[in-house]
Amino acid sequence: MFNERSEEKNEKVEENLMPEGGAVMLGKNGGIHCLNIIGQIEGHYVLGESQKTTKYEHVIPLLVAIEESPDCEGLLVILNTMGGDVEAGLAIAEMIASMKKPTVSLVLGGSHSIGVPLAVAARRSFIVPSATMTVHPVRINGLVIGAPQTYNYFRDMQDRIIRFITDHSRAEAAVIERLMMKPDEMANDIGSVLGGREAVECGLIDGIGGLADALAALHGMIGTASEISPAAK
Repeated sequence: MFNERSEEKNEKVEENLMPEGGAVMLGKNGGIHCLNIIGQIEGHYVLGESQKTTKYEHVIPLLVAIEESPDCEGLLVILNTMGGDVEAGLAIAEMIASMKKPTVSLVLGGSHSIGVPLAVAARRSFIVPSATMTVHPVRINGLVIGAPQTYNYFRDMQDRIIRFITDHSRAEAAVIERLMMKPDEMANDIGSVLGGREAVECGLIDGIGGLADALAALHGMIGTASEISPAAK
């Protein structure tokens, strides 16, 4: 009995760390890819070297490779992001949401602004109690030429973000809009900062949990998927 338990504990698991901060865990039941979305989402403009960034031109082809890889059974997305480029963040979120392989997200620290769609894009989402999520309307800094046109563009973009959030979470559109436009939650601005439990209560995130919970949910999805016959798929 002791030897059997020792063998179980000593199952060979190979972990390959990647330059971008991700990792691939390979075990007897296949591989899980861990993807970090940290710092600021970098889009069309290159940010400073002193800033932590997640580059969408790296993440998008990586997601394609994960979806196509026969050795990868699921994706775990770890988020601690301040937000960033709206179009780039929404593009990454759409990629994650459209994957056939099991996906789980875990918010650590925070998942703010465009990080909200990224957090809800996975099939199952978790957040630790100490994490926060900031919900606010689409904004711009700098010179604006053609105010009505710019306003309409931002309104359309905001509607697309709200639609994505409501399509991939339990939150209702009216609740998201109310949180976005709340004037008393952020100094000199509008929006809302939600703690982990508040994010679950309003339906943004599926549940409170940490790494063990996220991995358990992902393994459960992988196990369910493996039981489905090829014909049923």
